[in-house]
Order: sequence, then C-alpha cells, then structure tokens
Amino acid sequence: MSVHEIGTAGYPMTGYAARKESSNSALGITGFMETAAEKARKPEPDKRKNEYDEKAFAYVGANAPEEVKLAWMEAAKEAGVNGLGMSENGMLTHLSKMMVQRVENWMNGIDRTNDILGDTVQSAIRATQQALYDLDHPLSPESLKSIEVQGLLVKERAFYQLFLDKLRALA
Repeated sequence: MSVHEIGTAGYPMTGYAARKESSNSALGITGFMETAAEKARKPEPDKRKNEYDEKAFAYVGANAPEEVKLAWMEAAKEAGVNGLGMSENGMLTHLSKMMVQRVENWMNGIDRTNDILGDTVQSAIRATQQALYDLDHPLSPESLKSIEVQGLLVKERAFYQLFLDKLRALA
C-alpha cells in the first residue's frame, strides 16, 4: 500500500493524481520529464542571442548604415560575442571598450552616446580601431583582472578584429 494510494507498483492510480494525469493528457499538457526529453531531441536556434546582438548594435550604431549593421551581426555570429559585452540573456558580462567610449562621451557632454560607430563605414572603422587600441594598451595591468574577465577580453578582441576585417572589405 502507498501513502495516500498514489502510484503503488502494480495498482492503478486513483484519486487526485489519476484525475490530474487524465486532465493533463486530454489538454495536451506534458510533464517535466517529457518536456525535457522533447527539448533534448529538438534543439531550438537561439533567437534571443540575435536579438541582443541587435540591441547591442543599437547602443553604439544608431545612425550607422545597414552594411555596418550586417558586418556587426556577422562578426557577432562568428565570434560568439558582440562588441558591447552583452550576453545571450541581455546582461553585460564586462565593461567593453565600446561601452567605455559611450561613457566617456556621456561624461564629456556629447549628446549622442549611442552613435559611437558614426554614420559612415569609415567612422565605424575608426571607432573599432580605437577599441582595439584600448584593448592592446590598457590603463591598468591585466594581472589585476580576473581570469574570467581576461578571457572575455580575448573574445572581445576577436570580435573587434572580425568586425574591422568586414568593415575594411566594405570600404
């Protein structure tokens, strides 16, 4: 005999559990294990990452031409990160160099902080070169940063290099 007659081996379930199971199956509701097995069988493409890559671009390239946006999106897809340090869930992983450029513009009273990349391919190249320079010539020693942040900076640099290569191909 089981506690409250739920799920004894060899005996049919009765009571609340049996009614709940039959109503869930009639409505097409699956349990946790069935849902987990279904997700494991059919991996969904991560659309949210693409949305956050576009959102990151909007923070730095509000007036940039469409070809710059396409180069940004391609570089983000290839590198697995974007130039603003925004992760798949929309959180900032670290302060990227383009984010620092935004803050510097804001502190210096420049109104358009979301226009780091400018409105031409050449201005986007200059901004990306500045970000790469800032990565290669940090103001604080790298040893003061955690291993995790150092790894993120390596990925950030890879993104900027891919983005710069794609921009140069446009120019």
